[in-house]
Amino acid sequence: MISETYSLLVNGNSYQVVDGHPSESLLWVLRERLELSGSKNACEEGECGSCTVLVDGEIVCSCLVLAASAVGREITTIEGLGSEDEISDVQKAFVDAGAVQCGFCTPGLLVAIDQLLNTDPDPDDLTVREAISGNLCRCTGYGRILEAVRIASKNRKAQNQEEQGK
Repeated sequence: MISETYSLLVNGNSYQVVDGHPSESLLWVLRERLELSGSKNACEEGECGSCTVLVDGEIVCSCLVLAASAVGREITTIEGLGSEDEISDVQKAFVDAGAVQCGFCTPGLLVAIDQLLNTDPDPDDLTVREAISGNLCRCTGYGRILEAVRIASKNRKAQNQEEQGK
């Protein structure tokens, strides 16, 4: 059996993957080898979005990416959105809007929405729907998710105005 040792940069931290197999998906390595279990494993076909992460700032389905191909690239998972002490603004907005139901789709949605708000701080509903079109939620009907995006967007705008006023 072929095995490799390589490093991955995940959420700003370097992780050694020892005895990795070239065919292992990034999702599998994140969950099983690095014990970062926030990204979920559902369809393994890139259809549901539950495994959404960022690789060099681009949204990807980690189930479709070979882990070894992410060497030298910056990976951001759901665990990288907040800190140990505080959840992110998007996570808080999801709680405030009641957008978390069973929670299975939530990590992928949060990563996608955080990235959207980083690039478009005031998206309209159509833009949000397009940005999350690769993330399936079977519980919420998306209404509460859209409300969470509105809350997070409003809060970010207020924070930016406050910072500019200082």
